[in-house]
Amino acid sequence: MAYLAEIPYGCYWSTPFAKWMGSLARLHSIEFAAHVAKAELARRDIPAGMFDFGVLGTSVPQKHCFYGAPWLMGMIGAPQAGGPAVSQACATGVRCLLTAATEIQAGLATLALSATCDRTSNGPHLYYPDPGGAGGTGTAEDWVMQNFSYDPFTAKSMLATAENVAARYKVDTRRQHEVVLRREEQYAAALADDCAFLKRFMTLPFEVPTPNFRKTAAVMAADEGVTRSTPEGLAALKPVMEGGTVTFGGQTHPADGNACLIVATPGKARELSRDPKIRVRLMGFGLERVEPAFMPRATVPAAKRALEQAGIGIDKVKAVKLHNPFTVNDIVFAEETGTKIANLNNFGSSLVWGHPQAPMGTRSVIELIEELVIRGGGYGLFSGCAAGDTAMAVVILVDERPA
Repeated sequence: MAYLAEIPYGCYWSTPFAKWMGSLARLHSIEFAAHVAKAELARRDIPAGMFDFGVLGTSVPQKHCFYGAPWLMGMIGAPQAGGPAVSQACATGVRCLLTAATEIQAGLATLALSATCDRTSNGPHLYYPDPGGAGGTGTAEDWVMQNFSYDPFTAKSMLATAENVAARYKVDTRRQHEVVLRREEQYAAALADDCAFLKRFMTLPFEVPTPNFRKTAAVMAADEGVTRSTPEGLAALKPVMEGGTVTFGGQTHPADGNACLIVATPGKARELSRDPKIRVRLMGFGLERVEPAFMPRATVPAAKRALEQAGIGIDKVKAVKLHNPFTVNDIVFAEETGTKIANLNNFGSSLVWGHPQAPMGTRSVIELIEELVIRGGGYGLFSGCAAGDTAMAVVILVDERPA
């Protein structure tokens, strides 16, 4: 099926992503997202007063996050627009896109902002009171660190899910490292010609504001914390888990940043598009959950569900982007779908530029759109796994708008 909602071409943006405890570590993620959105809307001459809906995607709590999307929309100059806050770990970006599209499909909105942001750095340390505890003492949680390392349903870490999949599909360390080198080679294409690909949706050089947003604290040339691997360097790494296969080189790194997409009715999409001839349509979504502690393979059934809703097979897809916290994600997807692993994730992926959770999927969809435009249009697929052994996927179509 084709959803009514479209993404106006060029009406999206992403910050560079910064390594954990790097240049963006002190910025309140929601306030920072509003700061960036306000500037990017001004660059596109889009009045904030046009929005009648907003959805905020975030997975790491920040101060005052209770006020969610209405707070963010107010900060960008759109106090007339409300909406929900959504949290679905690394599937948050696709979930927000579907939420915005559904609101338009239902006739409840005409122009929506899907804003996603997270800061894994300096994550909150939460205390849960327990009057029934010994002496009235409660329990504490380090939101980021403990949830990375422990799924309360399976009692397994995310790394353990990658090892389970690697064992089932007989994926050794050498094969994982081959994919690492290919993904870094693809990301290098995004940096070519003075970051020409990134500059299609990212303002570079990027001025990092101070925490009060009154001055510039630093300038980022592009993504921060990207590793440059060599075959020799990867070969020297040992698996992180005893008896395992996944090394630090074969997995992503935590990061900070934000990314936004505008979703609109066809008429408003034509009006706002950087090129009115280019149409970006939403064709299908998918959500799936696999057996406990096998998270990386969830991208496969989610993608199949999205393709089924779009009414096409994988053979019709010109470009595929995957959330790949581990290289085993890409290997399993290629084996299960018959796609060529070397052709997945052109221009980069979360394996290379990092893992800020909520905005990761949004940036991936943005890059997918731009890749399809460069290649003359066609179907694109993004699928990303998430905590709880789930995944969400979306199929888009970039084509020429009828006269």
